[in-house]
Amino acid sequence: MAHTAAALDLCCFAYISIQGAPSADAVLISSYPSTWTSHYLQKQYEKIDPVIVQALRQPSPFSWGLGVGPTPNSDMERELFDEAARFGIRCGFTIPIHDSRGAIAAVTFAADERRSRFERSIHKHVDVLQLMAIYFHAHARRKIASPCEIDGIILSPREAQFLQWASEGKSAWETGQIMGISHHTVAFHLEMQGRSSAFDQQSKRSLVSPQLSLAFESRSWKLSPSLLEEDARS
Repeated sequence: MAHTAAALDLCCFAYISIQGAPSADAVLISSYPSTWTSHYLQKQYEKIDPVIVQALRQPSPFSWGLGVGPTPNSDMERELFDEAARFGIRCGFTIPIHDSRGAIAAVTFAADERRSRFERSIHKHVDVLQLMAIYFHAHARRKIASPCEIDGIILSPREAQFLQWASEGKSAWETGQIMGISHHTVAFHLEMQGRSSAFDQQSKRSLVSPQLSLAFESRSWKLSPSLLEEDARS
């Protein structure tokens, strides 16, 4: 992701998962300085960050910083913006990622000032950036998710992801596009899961969404798991 962003004249990026449970820890993967990301999570800034607050409220991408977009209102929010600026993060473009339950993640491309090159790149590649955000989110969630169990059936992270997208009404083709695999692979795995399940398909459709949602939301993660460092650089 970092290499692709740099090729588009975007100097740094950050991916943050926004868990549904209030007590859940955030997952932050970025090319920002590690000193800043560690401090950000330690202070739990994601809970008051005006950029994240707006990403929770609206699904549309938006620009922010240096007089544009959400602005800090409280002393703590102003402190957050001031500290970020000292690390060269003064403005950016954020892409919220929502599903049927609401906001679940956001991807931000940031800069130290609103340069014309940065602005042109965002405007020119906005559709590509949204696809990059969706693909990276799908890949990150697959990497950090551990197997879950539904009605005694152990699902791998990929199997759980197949069922999660299916429960949200995604077709095999749409799921394949999101996960970066062929729709034939998606259809095959869904068929195999159906044959091996201990409950019928109607029961599966009624159970999978809330149970998988709970399974994903009940797991909390801290800063950038090592298994994702290579993906953040790619």
